[in-house]
This record gives sequence, structure tokens and C-alpha cells, in this order.
Amino acid sequence: QVQLVESGGGLVQAGGSLRLSCAASGRTFSVYGVGWFRQAPGKEREFVAGISWSGLNTWYVDSVKGRFTISIDNAQKPVYLHMNSLTPEDTAVYHCAASPDYGSSQPRQYRYWGQGTQVTVSS
Repeated sequence: QVQLVESGGGLVQAGGSLRLSCAASGRTFSVYGVGWFRQAPGKEREFVAGISWSGLNTWYVDSVKGRFTISIDNAQKPVYLHMNSLTPEDTAVYHCAASPDYGSSQPRQYRYWGQGTQVTVSS
């Protein structure tokens, strides 16, 4: 099992920034990719960004390219999502998820999920 705990969410004004963190523990040797997803009320879960466990490969949904950056601390292995130029459309619960593979944007490819952290962007 892999346990994931997100932190860093909160309330921010439009144009502001937040940094989300995802701490992984347990059988992390089985993890090859970590993704961030978000789910707004009444909407389906949406892929946001992913990174290989080595940190060498990243991939993003088009709507956040140039605004969000995913990174990994190779020493302690938390995965970060740096979010800039936030808009009200970014309001959602953000979840990190771990996969035995990498490169996917499909929720079904991710085996382990965190509880999520709320991000609210006010206009």
C-alpha cells in the first residue's frame, strides 16, 4: 500500500499563487508516476499534471500549461504542484494519486489516492 497526504490548499484571490504538496509513504518503490487531479462540484475528476518518480518526465493538461508546475523533491520525495495566475475556474478539490506506470492522464491508471485538499479562488 501507498499512503498519500495532500496539503497546501486554501483561499486565494484571482491572480494569486499556491503550492500544493503530496507526501507519499509506504511501498513507494512500486510507484513510477504521480499525478495531480482536481474535481469541482458537479464536474468529473480532471487530470491536471503528472510526473515520473524520477522527476525526469512531466505532462500537463493544456489549460494549466504555463501556469502550473509539477516537481518532486528527490531527497524526501514530496511532489509539489506550484500554481500561479489562479482563476476562479481552478477552484476544486485537488487530489494526488500514484501509479505503477507513468505518462497517463486517466484516473483508472492510478492505484492510490489521497483525500484531497480544497483550493478556492475568489474573483
